[in-house]
Amino acid sequence: MYDRYKRHIHYLRISVTDRCNLRCTYCMPEEGIQLMNHQDILSFEEISDVVRVAVSLGVDKFRITGGEPLVRKDIVTLIAQISAVKGVKDLSMTTNGILLEELAQPLKDAGLHRVNISLDTLNPDKFKKTTRGGDLNMVLRGIEAAQFAGLDPVKINCVVMESSLEEDALAVKEFGRKNNLQVRFIHQMNLETGEFSIVEGGNGGNCHQCNRLRMTANGMVMPCLFDEQRFSVRELGAERALLSALDCKPLNGCLNRKGSFYNIGG
Repeated sequence: MYDRYKRHIHYLRISVTDRCNLRCTYCMPEEGIQLMNHQDILSFEEISDVVRVAVSLGVDKFRITGGEPLVRKDIVTLIAQISAVKGVKDLSMTTNGILLEELAQPLKDAGLHRVNISLDTLNPDKFKKTTRGGDLNMVLRGIEAAQFAGLDPVKINCVVMESSLEEDALAVKEFGRKNNLQVRFIHQMNLETGEFSIVEGGNGGNCHQCNRLRMTANGMVMPCLFDEQRFSVRELGAERALLSALDCKPLNGCLNRKGSFYNIGG
């Protein structure tokens, strides 16, 4: 598929839940969030149907996100269903890694190709404070499990406040070098004010090279993270929703006052 600016759109990011087992300070408000009703969240069959339609339109790259996708019950089953769709060439996941130690091998066996794991600091106390209670050691064991399972390459997403030269970022970079991990630095974004920048070590945030659409856990296809337009696959059907989002894809991201990172997939 090509949008009106001649960009090749062949990548769909799919959020499978708005729930998460961490409460990172830059992602969720301290007072908590209003969760989606379970009946509003797409079933595995609905998600698989969207994938099949997307493939028929020319999409071949898919990323599973959340919230935290590994808290979705029977997530391995969903991965198996998606990987079985003919035409899916690249199937990946973004995760905080907390549950990855036990799920890495089953995910690989089900057809997942690779993972991006969030890791902003190697200081256990800072990690616990930033995530409001998370255990850094669980993430580190998850990283090891992902490498052992062959979810290659294992990429690390490191959020930075100001610069990739910050103390914690440099420590994560060195950790990546020593352990054969690809580290990507993501500058903290603000949906409401439209603040974002190109990911260091990746192409996210580069509007001129954007190749993706997004779908929320309740089936709203979005042209861009920094755009408020949404098209429901339940109301319009998957093909019309995807093509409508494609037609409305902006040249550059602007702002989004209707969504949040935890329910779009960051």
